[in-house]
Amino acid sequence: MSCCKIGLLGGTFDPVHLTHLHMAEVARDECQLDEVWFVPAKVPPHKQGCPITPGETRIEMLKLALKGIPYFKLSLVEFEREGPSYTIDTVKHLQRRYPECRFYFIIGGDMIAELPAWHKIEELVQLVSFIGVGRPDVTRKISHPWARYVHQVEMIPSHLSSSLIRKRRQEGKSIRFLVPEPVYEYIERHGLYHTSGKYSRNKGE
Repeated sequence: MSCCKIGLLGGTFDPVHLTHLHMAEVARDECQLDEVWFVPAKVPPHKQGCPITPGETRIEMLKLALKGIPYFKLSLVEFEREGPSYTIDTVKHLQRRYPECRFYFIIGGDMIAELPAWHKIEELVQLVSFIGVGRPDVTRKISHPWARYVHQVEMIPSHLSSSLIRKRRQEGKSIRFLVPEPVYEYIERHGLYHTSGKYSRNKGE
C-alpha cells in the first residue's frame, strides 16, 4: 500500500445507519482522505456489562452497508485481540501494520467534549489526528485542552442514532430509510431489535 490518508470511524454500529455513512463521507471529502475504515468495537469500554448485539451480526450489517463503496472499508482489528477496544491500542496496532499510512480518527462533534475521559488521551493526540464532524459553531465553544487537537468539519445536522433506531423497532415503528436498504432488509429478515425478538436491547448507542 502506497502512502495514504486513512480515516478511522469506530463505534458499536448496533446497527450501522445513514448518519454513520454521512459522517464518513463528509470527513473523507473535507479532509481529502483516500479511504475511511469502519472499525466495529468488539468490547466497547464504556458499555461493558451492557447488552450488545453479537459481533458477527453487527459485522454482517456493516458489510451490507459498505458494499459497492470502494473507499469505505471494514477493519476487524478490534476483533483480533481480547479485552476492551481502546482507541489507542487500535491506532498503535494499525500504525505498526501500515507504517506508510497516516491515520485520522473521526468522531462526532458531540464527542469532543468527552475527550478528557478517553483512555490515555494525552498520548493518543500525539499519535493520530482527530476529525470532529458536527456543528463547529457549537463545538468550538468547548474549552478543554484536547479540543485544539480536533480539526472540525460541518455536516448536515442529524439526530439519528442507533439507540433511536432500536427504540423505534421496539415500538413497532418503521426504520426504513434510516439505515441502508440492505441493512433494513437484514434487520427485518432476522427480526432484530424487537422487544420480544432476537438481540433486543435498549441501552446505549
